[in-house]
Amino acid sequence: MPMIETRDGTRLYAKSWGDGPPVVLIHGWPLSGDSWDPVSNALADEGFRAIAYDRRGFGRSDQPSDGYDYDTFADDLADVMAAMNANNGAALVGFSMGGGEIARYMSRYGGQGVSRVALVSSVVPYMLQTDDNPEGVPQSTFDEMTEGMLEDRAKFFTGFFRDFYGVGMLSKPVSDETLKLSWATAMQAGLRPTLLSAKAFATTDFRGDLPSFSVPTLVIHGTSDATVPIEATGRAVARAVPHATLIEYDGEPHGLFATQTERLTKDLLDFVSGRPAETMPQEVIDTLTAQTIVAPSI
Repeated sequence: MPMIETRDGTRLYAKSWGDGPPVVLIHGWPLSGDSWDPVSNALADEGFRAIAYDRRGFGRSDQPSDGYDYDTFADDLADVMAAMNANNGAALVGFSMGGGEIARYMSRYGGQGVSRVALVSSVVPYMLQTDDNPEGVPQSTFDEMTEGMLEDRAKFFTGFFRDFYGVGMLSKPVSDETLKLSWATAMQAGLRPTLLSAKAFATTDFRGDLPSFSVPTLVIHGTSDATVPIEATGRAVARAVPHATLIEYDGEPHGLFATQTERLTKDLLDFVSGRPAETMPQEVIDTLTAQTIVAPSI
């Protein structure tokens, strides 16, 4: 698989599976492009070209000292799309902080070459709690995360991934092996990239980027997401983007790619293929925010 050199000389690991219309998949913090493997495999089987890459500082990509801001992340995305010849009619799919790359790319590059976008458990439009964003996450939470990573990063991520996947005393939606794999992937990233990227997704306000979402937009979010609360993110996007379709996964946590792999894959395949999302009676839809679809957990 190729290493793509970005405009500032940072090398990003990227892989491309299948042939056909390009679908660029952007991973979340603190993982790598491999988190998209089941979806990528299904896309390749269905006649698409699935492209996934490791964000700078993570996975097998270089770990430069700086560049962990969303303008640079969007530039990296543009460079990946150009190098992979995926800048004509591409679908962009972003998980968690990966949604931010999409938002900033859409505004910074005018959505050039993009046919549709999907945000999965995304941090867009604004994570931080402020006077004009009361449903956001308090700054104290992010401060505690930083303190935990600086004190004992290995221990911090052990607890973090339990919340990420909704693992509790009685709930075990993923295997112990999945938890271990996620931990190992997180530890593959550098400490500095991990900290600076967390600061970026915690504090970047994407509300000004949303008017650039001029293509079909799908938002998928779990209603029990304790990592990226749905009210400040998924539902806020649905309110702000008139043509967005929001599919809520009732009772599901943040890491949908692992807890609801089959369902998420089907929803994304339907979307990139242009098939309509699961529908509900119109009288129910009329009571919901924007075009929200609340689908039962399966």
